[in-house]
Amino acid sequence: MKKRRMYFRMITASLLRRRSRMVIALLAISIGAMILSGLVTIYIDVPRQMGAQFRSYGANMIVTSDGDTITTKQADAVREIVPQDKLVGMATYRYETVRVNDRPVMAAAADMEQVQKTSPFWLVDGAWPAAESEIMIGKNVAELYNLKPGKRMTCTFAPETETEAEGNETEEVVLDNWIDFTVTGILDTGGKEEDYVYMLPSDMEKLTGEPTEYDICELSVSAGSEELKAVAEQITNEVDGVSARLVKRVTESEDTVLSKLQSLVLLVTIVVLALTMICVATTMTAVVAERRKEIGLRKALGASNQSIISEFMGEGIVLGACGGLLGGLLGFLFAQAVSRNVFNSSITLMPWLVPVTILASVAVTGAACLIPIKSATQVDPALVLKGE
Repeated sequence: MKKRRMYFRMITASLLRRRSRMVIALLAISIGAMILSGLVTIYIDVPRQMGAQFRSYGANMIVTSDGDTITTKQADAVREIVPQDKLVGMATYRYETVRVNDRPVMAAAADMEQVQKTSPFWLVDGAWPAAESEIMIGKNVAELYNLKPGKRMTCTFAPETETEAEGNETEEVVLDNWIDFTVTGILDTGGKEEDYVYMLPSDMEKLTGEPTEYDICELSVSAGSEELKAVAEQITNEVDGVSARLVKRVTESEDTVLSKLQSLVLLVTIVVLALTMICVATTMTAVVAERRKEIGLRKALGASNQSIISEFMGEGIVLGACGGLLGGLLGFLFAQAVSRNVFNSSITLMPWLVPVTILASVAVTGAACLIPIKSATQVDPALVLKGE
């Protein structure tokens, strides 16, 4: 116990006597540990961050029917297969051609709450339909009929036809269903959606006189490409009558950006660790040069190389542990600042990263001390005590 206490007193005294140099080394280790901790946090959390960013560009999985339509039962089966903690939104669409002022217009029926989750990039001037007899229309439709939010429009639909006989002639009679809608919002996407009108499924049922079945199902899933492929294959294999496929322009872009960003983070981390090692090695080399006479005297008095190695290595480990602790705590703040500025969201706290950062800092500092320690063991007492 006394030897151990004396050992720690020697290390502490040595560090305190050379405060200016050791503070520089401590700052270098702390900065390196902070960047290491912050970048590793970002590296681990970046898939979630990038996934959240890419979900704003729309759905990344499409489910279509192998026949005519997707039934409610099939849609529910698809939803059950997708991991609920990864499912951002699932929007099912039914398309029918309706008439507005005797002109055909494509109408889409969907759960508007889910559409907002799968297509957050849609810009709506006004509000989304939230009740029956409310409708959202595309920008082109609004310009064609000079409509604005709050105005009324009538949609008609011919669900069936009847034939009446008058003498030798027959006459086809079209029985139209109609609903007076209130325009709640104007949709602006810059795409084909601006040519559609959007209503609730219950209104579509009233117009068509048929229960709701869907033409397509869009899913936004927060997962990597491999997991998405597995989910798509499972849906195709387990749900009869439907096929799932990935939206490659979204998933491939996400994978490309993610891999490049993670590679950049890894490269910067390696460079920072290398610079930290060089700084510590330089500082410790200067300390060894200052203490040549002390080392020579200790060797002359019978000190072994092992005791000299343990003392210098102990100083390096203490510096590494202190710098790693400080850097690990500051690393979260660094990662939080980067995440807020780049991804506009908070980073996930990872307490286990602090001890990992301390261990990494100790390892880097220990490795940086190897060359200075080797030069310390090579000090010749006779030459040093002669003043050479």
